[in-house]
Amino acid sequence: MLLREALGDPLLCRYSVVILDEAHERTVHTDVLFGIVKAAQGKRKELHKMPLKVIVMSATMDVDLFSQYFNRAPVLYLEGRQHSIQIFYTKEPQNDYLHASLVSVFQIHQEAPPSHSVLVFLTGQEEIEAMSRTCREIAKHLPPGSTQMSVFPLYASLPHLQQLRVFQLGQKDCRKVILSTNIAETSVTIPGIKYVVDTGMVKAKRYNPESGLEVLAVQHVSKAQAWQRAGRAGRQQSGICYRLYTEEEFEKFLNMTVPEIQRCNLASVMLQLLALRIPNILTFDFISKPSPDAVRAAIEQLDLLGAVERKDNHIILTPLGKKMAAFPLEPRFSKEWCRENFVNSRNMTMVAEVRRQLRDLCAKFGVRLESSRSDTGNIRRCLAYTLFLNAAELQPDGSYATLDSRQPVAIHPSSVLFHCKPSYVLYNELLHTSKCYMRDLCVVDAEWLYEAAPEYFGRKLKGIKS
Repeated sequence: MLLREALGDPLLCRYSVVILDEAHERTVHTDVLFGIVKAAQGKRKELHKMPLKVIVMSATMDVDLFSQYFNRAPVLYLEGRQHSIQIFYTKEPQNDYLHASLVSVFQIHQEAPPSHSVLVFLTGQEEIEAMSRTCREIAKHLPPGSTQMSVFPLYASLPHLQQLRVFQLGQKDCRKVILSTNIAETSVTIPGIKYVVDTGMVKAKRYNPESGLEVLAVQHVSKAQAWQRAGRAGRQQSGICYRLYTEEEFEKFLNMTVPEIQRCNLASVMLQLLALRIPNILTFDFISKPSPDAVRAAIEQLDLLGAVERKDNHIILTPLGKKMAAFPLEPRFSKEWCRENFVNSRNMTMVAEVRRQLRDLCAKFGVRLESSRSDTGNIRRCLAYTLFLNAAELQPDGSYATLDSRQPVAIHPSSVLFHCKPSYVLYNELLHTSKCYMRDLCVVDAEWLYEAAPEYFGRKLKGIKS
């Protein structure tokens, strides 16, 4: 929201103090904001306007990096009220962290008092749901007289009412086990946690500018993330953290999490910076600079979409690019029938509000509104004109390959198209586990893709023939 506000007011004149919290998470938006508020601070000083104070807060971050970036800013250390935590490592490396976490949960369950809750860090919804089912099934067959177990999943796309169950006090003589993604590292504090089981794994985006592929892959956490996870056990009482990796493995982890801006597609970032009227986006003062290849790939992608053009050795927004930058991506709205119809109300809330805002912006820019009714052809054709870089083609052996880099990919099992074999599909996201899976799919016609970018696909065809 603050970043979008800066589009109309780069000096943030309405504010005298800006607090940037959870700085260690290093999301794309926060990293861009670091540069924006630093520039606003300097420009306001130069123009003798009201000074802008910037407060950067985090439980774990590279203090020296942030202090140097903000012109050797002073550092204040505040001691938290954290209780003592014991850390235990495995003696041997664990090849199957899911099995190791399952064993750890039931060892704790058999030995610890039932009032002590357990928090297990896993990587995603599918792992969590599968582990939940397994825990509940095993709990049914424990010896007579064993403590009962209540298992609660926690991940970002879980419906809001189900998320709230995690924070309710547990029943007497019943163990509470929470299976969560990394959202429980810092975003929330769950009462009653005494034990933390850390698999040492997390799902994170990785982008390869050469192939143009952005995948969501399982990887090791950083040391900073591991300490954040351990800290969850000491919020209300002394606790224990079981790390399902050896101490030698821990020492090989990165000290800090790689900033998202260095591992994601930068097209939207470059579009925002151009909309902010940054004089030269290639020299923007990022706290951690992305690779030149990633920047070049982002500009090329915006060029293919018709959002930018080069003029006098400068990259500027086209009229289309200005419209694209004006459209927001994260709004909300509400509806009442979702729960009864087993529809995720949070997702429908977002869909409805996104539609409302896009409709208003279309009216503002004179875009004609037309209903497709039951015909999805126009919608799919529209997607082909914008997502042609994310297209995949059916191969003779029944597999798929991306048109851009010929990367082998597969339809995700959760997709309604999993048992189908359309000739051409668009995808929104690649998830790398045992295979490279495509998610959020749409069937398109081959001619639509060529119509969308004839020059681009012409180059690709020449490259294949040569």
